[in-house]
Amino acid sequence: MGPVLAGVLQLLALIAALALAHKPLGTYMAKIYTSDKHWRVEKWIYKAIGADPETEMRWPAYLRGVLAFSAVGVLFLYLLQRLQGVLPGSLGFASIDPDQAFNTAASFVSNTNWQSYYGEQAMGHVVQTAGLAVQNFVSAAVGMAVAVALVRGFARSRTGGLGNFWADLVRGVVRVLVPIAVVGALVLVACGVIQNFSGIHEVGQFMGGSQQWNGGAVASQEAIKELGTNGGGYFNANSAHPFENPTPFSNLFEIFLILLIPFSITRTFGIMVGSVKQGYAILATMATIWVGFVALMMWTEFSHHGPAFEAAGGATEGKEVRFGIGASSIFAVSTTLTSTGAVDSFHSSFTGLGGGITLLGMMLGEIAPGGVGSGLYGMLIMAVIAVFIAGLMVGRTPEYLGKKIGSREIKLAACYILITPALVLVFTAFAMALPTPANSMTNSGAHGFSEILYAYTSGANNNGSAFAGLNADTQWFNTTIGLAMLLGRFLPMVFVLALAGSLAEQKPVPATAGTLRTDKPLYAGLLAGTIIIITGLTYFPALALGPLAEGLAG
Repeated sequence: MGPVLAGVLQLLALIAALALAHKPLGTYMAKIYTSDKHWRVEKWIYKAIGADPETEMRWPAYLRGVLAFSAVGVLFLYLLQRLQGVLPGSLGFASIDPDQAFNTAASFVSNTNWQSYYGEQAMGHVVQTAGLAVQNFVSAAVGMAVAVALVRGFARSRTGGLGNFWADLVRGVVRVLVPIAVVGALVLVACGVIQNFSGIHEVGQFMGGSQQWNGGAVASQEAIKELGTNGGGYFNANSAHPFENPTPFSNLFEIFLILLIPFSITRTFGIMVGSVKQGYAILATMATIWVGFVALMMWTEFSHHGPAFEAAGGATEGKEVRFGIGASSIFAVSTTLTSTGAVDSFHSSFTGLGGGITLLGMMLGEIAPGGVGSGLYGMLIMAVIAVFIAGLMVGRTPEYLGKKIGSREIKLAACYILITPALVLVFTAFAMALPTPANSMTNSGAHGFSEILYAYTSGANNNGSAFAGLNADTQWFNTTIGLAMLLGRFLPMVFVLALAGSLAEQKPVPATAGTLRTDKPLYAGLLAGTIIIITGLTYFPALALGPLAEGLAG
């Protein structure tokens, strides 16, 4: 079997598995977020944190819950790292420096999981499990809660209530993430992923010196890092490490976990707004972009010109030989079109255009299918922009799901789509203009610029992957990327929840003969085109200086 055919067959198998899981999981999540019953364990949690799950929250109260919970998470994780040296189970590792502790705390609480450290050489068992793994669960649940709040904004009328943040958070963890992660961890253990709390072992000689590895609860963290679209690895090599990802099957299974909830939650959306077809329209847009990006990445990596590439059967540099070009292409696209950031290959070694595809996937806003929760609310924001553009073309007040899109709604949507590009481009400009940050670049020219651009794109879009040719463990990058991650995560949530509150207060508008049908292929095409055009207008100059210049030169 040729490598191209192998890659295509893996893609088809992945699509089939996602299609089988879409309906049951999407329906299950819709029941969870519309149920008025609480499990016993959930009642214990509410009592412990002093929350009343029956209280309806307007958008400012919901936002305060999101920000307060996340702020406590940042503080707790920061202190846990700073105290690591005196904690049991630290494996002898010292406490983390202040700037790196801040960066890591911001990273995991914002669901970014950017890592400027070597996991196996810096973090002990306590920080990995009680700190990082816990945030993998709760940061994903926060994203799901915000997405559900926006869906309620479309579904409800003449009320400012968006539900209860604490109930949505707890249900997301207890009823969705934990059960699936447990099953996923068992599958990964069966595939050979390690799961233990062993210390550091010397495993042999390597280039004249001893080679040491430490164990860890890798399978359990691997499952939630992919399922929650987090991405932070136990080891520096991330999902290219055989302890995290030992076989081609485990590799495909991890991609499945990455895409499972983001694709399935579109059905949850359709059920909650009373029209499954609306969910299918969003799903079709997401799937079309994802498949298109995968096809383009495979073509770029398999067909790059040059005698070395032709002899190797494609651009094999930086690809893990256990997986090959096809699987690495699927993984790279899936991880950068979601907010995952896990990698099974070296993105910096992709071809110039291939690296540009990973960058563009993040620049779209990671909405195809995007992160857990964040992908859906990002796509719904773009849906609002698309109907507004359609309304301008026909001279009609735009409507979406029976709600008028007026000046307030479009201003909030515009702020949402502008904040992340502003963070990326401003921080990149400062890093390139100042003398010290440029010293961290291991490459010059277009590829060196791409390293900087990729770092801030990854941080502000809460992805977490890296070109890895950049030395990001400096005070400048730890601080500025940490700020980009926090601002890129929580400022957009402000506009999402404000939009949800505005929509929930409206009364529904009856559909007429002139109403744009947003459950039809025509609208899905308009939505996809809107996403591509807005992203292109925003980022094309930066892309032209980096990956496009490198790709055309090669």
